[in-house]
Amino acid sequence: MEEIHLILARNLKAIREKEKLSLEKVSQLSGVSKTMIGQIERGESSPTLTTIWKIANGLKISFTALINSTQPDAKVIIRDDIQVLSEDNGKYRVYPYFPFQEDNRFEIYTIEIEKNGKLSADAHRKGTEEFITVFDGEVTICVNESEYKLKSGDSIRFKADRPHTYCNPGESLTRLSMTIHYPS
Repeated sequence: MEEIHLILARNLKAIREKEKLSLEKVSQLSGVSKTMIGQIERGESSPTLTTIWKIANGLKISFTALINSTQPDAKVIIRDDIQVLSEDNGKYRVYPYFPFQEDNRFEIYTIEIEKNGKLSADAHRKGTEEFITVFDGEVTICVNESEYKLKSGDSIRFKADRPHTYCNPGESLTRLSMTIHYPS
């Protein structure tokens, strides 16, 4: 399986060139330094999830547009074949099962959050919504000033075009499904 940072390098460069954007312009749009953008494009850096999200939001594209290679029309997804992405010292893990496709306008992940694991996410582009269902454990999701506590079997839909956080306040591993829907 091709390493994620090499896929990211190829995809970022292709998107930037297609849109005729300079490294400087991508830096201005995303808030990620021009040097870092260049290192990512050359495959010299493995950026954090937060950095990848900043670039995706700055370019007004989906997260998986940056990290996935071209997918066939039909494919069985084997968990062991998915390259896990992690944050918070491995306490927050993302399994990108179904990448974004222009005609669908969504992407689907499985998320695992260890006890006390947390992720703070920047606002996605305007009109983006997240749909989450908790299968095991519990999660606290904060959107703006509102806090939502979900347990196994609970679901939430929220406008993700504002900063939001996910935290596991419980004693056991939290597993949840996340669908991100992007506006057309």
